[in-house]
Amino acid sequence: MENRNNIFLLEDDENFGSVLKSYLEMNDFNVSWTKDGAQAIPNFQSGQFDFCILDIMLPNLDGFTVAKKIKAIDPEIPTIFLTAKTLKEDVLQGYKIGADDYVTKPFDSEVLLYKIKAIIKRKSERYNDSTDFRIGNYTFDSELRVLSHEKNSIKLSPKESDLLKILCLHMNKVLDRDKALNEIWGEEGYFTARSMDVYITKLRKYLKKDSSIEIENIHGSGFILKTKED
Repeated sequence: MENRNNIFLLEDDENFGSVLKSYLEMNDFNVSWTKDGAQAIPNFQSGQFDFCILDIMLPNLDGFTVAKKIKAIDPEIPTIFLTAKTLKEDVLQGYKIGADDYVTKPFDSEVLLYKIKAIIKRKSERYNDSTDFRIGNYTFDSELRVLSHEKNSIKLSPKESDLLKILCLHMNKVLDRDKALNEIWGEEGYFTARSMDVYITKLRKYLKKDSSIEIENIHGSGFILKTKED
C-alpha cells in the first residue's frame, strides 16, 4: 500500500479551504485543515506532518508567525505560502522564514499539486542520501553499517542497519510501522511485524550505553527514536 503524505493546511476561507482539501485528498494526500492562526501550533503538534500549506492573513495569528513557530519545531518541514499578499516585501519575508515556495491567489490547482510533489521528491532524495548520523553519544555510518560508541564499534546486519537508518531519518518523529515494513521488508504482515519487533529489541540493546536514547513504541502507530532531556 502506498504511503500518503500528511499535509497541514492553514486557511481561514471556508469555501477555498474545503475545495483545496478535497482536491488534495483526491490526489492521494491526507489533509488536516486548521482555520484559525491561534489553533495552528497546537494542531500541528498533535499530528505528524510531511508538508505545510499556510495562508498569511488569518484570525488571531498571522501565517508568517505560525511558520516561524513551526520551523522552530521542525526546521526541515517543506512549506508553501498560499496567499493573496503579492507585495515584494511579503514574498521576500516568506522566503526568509524558510518557505520552499510562495504562491499567490488565484492559482492553478494542478500547478500547485506538481509544486508540492516536486518539493516532496527533492526532500526525499536529500533525506535518503544521508549516511552519517549522530544518536546521543553514538555515531552511525549507515553505508558501512557501523554503530560506534566511544572506542567500541559493532557491525550491524543489513536489516538492523536499514531499520536504524529509517529511525534516524525520522528522529523525534513517529515512524509509521507500515511505512517501515514496506520500505525494509517489502510487505506488511504478522510475521514481518514480529520480525521488526525483534530488530527493535536488538537496536535498543545496542544503544543501551547511552541512557538518554529511547526507542519508544507508540501503540497503534509505530516507533520513535529520541534522546530524552536530562
